[in-house]
Amino acid sequence: MSTREISAEGPAGTAPGDGMPRAVTHAERPDEAARELRAGLGGMALDLVVVFCAPSYDRHALADALAAEFGMVPVIGCTTAGEIGPGGYTTNAVVAVGFPTEDFCIVTALVDHVDRFEIADSTAIARSLLSRRDRAMASRPVPMGEDARSFAMLLIDGLSMSEETVVSALHNALIDIPLFGASAGDDLHFERTFVLHEGAFHPNAAVVALFTTTRPFTVFRTQHFVSSDRKMVVTGADPQHRIVHEINAEPAGREYARLVGLEGEPLTPMIFAAHPVVVRVGGQYHVRSIQKVNDDESLTFFCAIDEGIVLTVAEGVDPVSNFDGLIEGIEAEVGAPDLILGCDCILRRLEMEQRQLNAVMSDRLARHRVVGFCAYGEQVNGMHVNQTFTGVAIGGR
Repeated sequence: MSTREISAEGPAGTAPGDGMPRAVTHAERPDEAARELRAGLGGMALDLVVVFCAPSYDRHALADALAAEFGMVPVIGCTTAGEIGPGGYTTNAVVAVGFPTEDFCIVTALVDHVDRFEIADSTAIARSLLSRRDRAMASRPVPMGEDARSFAMLLIDGLSMSEETVVSALHNALIDIPLFGASAGDDLHFERTFVLHEGAFHPNAAVVALFTTTRPFTVFRTQHFVSSDRKMVVTGADPQHRIVHEINAEPAGREYARLVGLEGEPLTPMIFAAHPVVVRVGGQYHVRSIQKVNDDESLTFFCAIDEGIVLTVAEGVDPVSNFDGLIEGIEAEVGAPDLILGCDCILRRLEMEQRQLNAVMSDRLARHRVVGFCAYGEQVNGMHVNQTFTGVAIGGR
């Protein structure tokens, strides 16, 4: 078990022969959507259900309906900026994946008030999760086996601006357990995002899930950008709110537009998707995506940003070939995956649409059993990153 890092849609239900049940519904009524998901996941005993739902749904009604349908089976999840179902990219949907009790032992925790999260909180959370995992493993009717290993998933309010603190602290507290996750979305409205835990959607919160399994798995991250020779220095910033006021001592939006060759053009999410910037950390380049341009020509970022940081305009490589390379590496490590639980940055999806690659990528996602959602940022181990495809690939028994 390791961490890997390289720089059509169907009805509700799961394809025959799948070892990991997956489902999608477009039913508008929450009660009907919950029924379709329950039917789509089949009748096997489940230890956990993870759902990703479009923000257009009535959250309270959907949470109640899911709790009623799944009963004693815990359900966690979050709101999205787009979904990935068994048939690939989709919208205005609820996607679900079930984790069979036969293969998984899972414990979860809700982290409230993540805007006030302190590093010390992570120790208590990690100890609680590990202790509960050990008790759950000991009480299983059929022992899982000595080769069982764990990974963690974090789903967090995508507008809390707390991802860096939370993921770094949790990763350190969990020590050698690989962690991945993503920031909840709201279809690019940037108003409110939510996570689901114990029958309710929560703002300003996070859900941590600790999975233990004997199945092979690998946590991964990939991005399809490389650095160029176009540099910029952040000369004025508000780090607390992830706002850059000045780049190279010029208004940030205006200077960014000049450096990417779009001086005088209106800056849109499509432009930010096609022209991200990267920062060098620990010998590797990580994308720092721009969320929006403000009325005063400042730029709001999806990630932490500070004065003095040197940013580099990134240049894209073929995202489809990049994805194929990721899958090749995953299959070499865990075999053909029964499930890839993936977190795809919303800016990647916008770029796929802009480059008319949406159908091609959607087909690949479906073919390799990817389910997940489009996020406002992704997490892998101790890092909060942007414009990546991040997740866990789980092999067969």
